[in-house]
Amino acid sequence: MISFVRGPVAQIGLSSAVIDVHGIGMLVHAAPKTLGGLRTGQEATLVTSMIVREDSMTLYGFANSSEREVFDVLLSVSGIGPRLALAVLAVHEPETIRVAVAGADGKTFTKVPGIGPKVAGRIVLELTGKLLPEGTGASGSTAAGAAGPAAWKPQVIAAMTGLGWSEKDAAMSIDKATADEPVLLENANVAAILRATLRWLGQDVARVPSAGRAGARG
Repeated sequence: MISFVRGPVAQIGLSSAVIDVHGIGMLVHAAPKTLGGLRTGQEATLVTSMIVREDSMTLYGFANSSEREVFDVLLSVSGIGPRLALAVLAVHEPETIRVAVAGADGKTFTKVPGIGPKVAGRIVLELTGKLLPEGTGASGSTAAGAAGPAAWKPQVIAAMTGLGWSEKDAAMSIDKATADEPVLLENANVAAILRATLRWLGQDVARVPSAGRAGARG
């Protein structure tokens, strides 16, 4: 794996740059804001992630290791490839992405071209517990979660509506799930309540409910 590249910038394009590494031109794909910080002829260092496929080896470059970490984790989401992961980083800072995942805020991701509500909801669900805000403990508690129901409930509802449930069904399901597991309210953790609600519904978290079906059981 190539962890970083360093050398004079030989060329800058719309979506990539060529770095001269000891006489070898390394083509590195990067977000516009990363490319905007480069200058032709000046030395640059880019942290990189290499994607190896049967017919290609592609380098993606980042300004720092935090961006690379978020990029690599985004690739674990079904349906998210390198270009879309890079697009997320082109729109949002790494910490914004971490906070959005921890707060079940799917609307943050719909601001990225190519990401609709269903994909945004899937990002939140599949990355819960994998991306935490800087300084957050392993428990995954967030300031938003600790603020009480007024803070966490709209965030959980937003994530569920992004997956296809109506606000009414989402709210009812959340209430019943937390009634079944009152311990969830002790920390009011957004991610934990979202998981518990989906578990209560007995739904595959990767599946959007069919139109017209009630989100809540019974």
